[in-house]
Amino acid sequence: MKRPKLKKASKRLTCAKRYKIQRKIREHNRKLRKEAKKKGITKRVKKDPGVPNDAPFKEDILREAEERRIKLEELKEKKKLEKKKERAEKRKKDSASNKEPQAKKAKKKRKKSASKDKYSRKFLCSELNKVVDASEVIIEVLDARDPLGCRCPELEEAILKHEGKKKLLMVLNKIDRVPKENVKKWLNYLQRDFPTVAFKAATQLQDRMPQEQKKRNSNRADLSLGLATYGSSCLLELLQEYAGKRQVEGPLKVGVVGFPNVGKSSVVNSLKGSRACNAGVPRGVTKCMQEVHISKNIKVIDSPAILVSPSSSGVALALRSLLSTDKRDSVLDAVRALLKHCDNQQVMLQYCVPAFKNYLEFLTLFAKKRGFLQKGGVPNTEQAAETFLCEWTGAKLSYHCNPPESHRLPHYLSDTMVAEMRKGWEMGKLQQRNTEVVKNVRCPSPASSITLTSSSPTSGLLSENEVCDVKDAEDELVLDNVEEEEEVPQLVPIEDKGQQKEEGKPAKVHPAKVTFQPFPGTVDLSPAEKDDDTYDFNVDFK
Repeated sequence: MKRPKLKKASKRLTCAKRYKIQRKIREHNRKLRKEAKKKGITKRVKKDPGVPNDAPFKEDILREAEERRIKLEELKEKKKLEKKKERAEKRKKDSASNKEPQAKKAKKKRKKSASKDKYSRKFLCSELNKVVDASEVIIEVLDARDPLGCRCPELEEAILKHEGKKKLLMVLNKIDRVPKENVKKWLNYLQRDFPTVAFKAATQLQDRMPQEQKKRNSNRADLSLGLATYGSSCLLELLQEYAGKRQVEGPLKVGVVGFPNVGKSSVVNSLKGSRACNAGVPRGVTKCMQEVHISKNIKVIDSPAILVSPSSSGVALALRSLLSTDKRDSVLDAVRALLKHCDNQQVMLQYCVPAFKNYLEFLTLFAKKRGFLQKGGVPNTEQAAETFLCEWTGAKLSYHCNPPESHRLPHYLSDTMVAEMRKGWEMGKLQQRNTEVVKNVRCPSPASSITLTSSSPTSGLLSENEVCDVKDAEDELVLDNVEEEEEVPQLVPIEDKGQQKEEGKPAKVHPAKVTFQPFPGTVDLSPAEKDDDTYDFNVDFK
């Protein structure tokens, strides 16, 4: 601080500040010494004092030291020359063998093309056909929330063409997401066509879990959650009995087929008792066939999902196609198709959202509810649509479809074929076990479940010629025939608060402060597009 009547401020410090500075300097020097010790750096090397003048034979000693220095320099130069020669020889060899890197590049290109074609739609279709041809018993996994929409008539017809050599079983999975009365109705409806097993697969199995850990988890966790399985013992008993009755040697090969996200890999894992196959919420996790040995007599083959034909309904494409979420239009169209076949009040109660008029308004409200906001607080409708689809395809949301009132056999199925498919299975035991499973499973109430209008069976692609690999035809959703177009939220400009409208004069609106307000009931906040760029003389630019 500069005192009065003095040209310069005083440099004196308080004792506390001076001691503090000294302590900081000591700590800093200590850190430097520690770092130097870690790196192996010692103190500075002292300079060579040289040969004292009083030493005898001083000239001879200096001459020997100079000779040593010259020899060291010559050795360094020789090493440099040797390295240069080695580099030149390597360059010559590389120039002579230019063909080898070209061959390597060609091999890399082939590998890349093979990896691209490995998981194409044609490859998935061929793997599915391999599973159908190799298996004696084929299990068609159905989602209990929409069993009729999960049936593939092309697959069932292809199995029935083998004239009783292959058996078809239906597994009604995810029964814990549907009310009990609905499950009973669907079991009675499906058993008229093929033998059906009620099933609830485990979703939280670990890799090779020891028995002690299983007991601990079973004591701690709720049995109705992801660790519990229902219907696996019934299905294993049926397969073991059928394997004992047949006269062919070797294990019974059982193929598991179905559309995406119906729980094929989860069914295999629950039969095995551990996580043998990869399973997840994303669609198309299983890319190729995989054999899993469950016992000496039974071998289960997991298969990739059935491809949905582009001519299917909008709900089928939204729930069961290998939908790429990269395209915004396909995801939004899928949400639009689902909401069109649901009751708005039930959706409002399930997601705790106020009333909405169209799917865009629902997505904005849903994004605000979940906190999916972009920069500036704008709701992210794309992320909301993706999470909405993940909940509908995964095992989290509860929705159900009512079975048809009257039962009719498909055109490819007859009474004789139904009798042949029931041979080898004890239907009485199967019905008893299904009733026990349904009683033990904790199911949601009808009030907490969304009703979806039941659709027809989904047509799939089984032959490789029908599969189109050029473009994802399934991503272009073919929606149902819309009789009336949905109302698009219109946007109206609002005057600035600081500007008042005078009588007989147009309102002065600053272009940078223009805000848009939707009609009551809408939530879309995107500004309207300008039709023309002509200058408006009524606007006052300040």
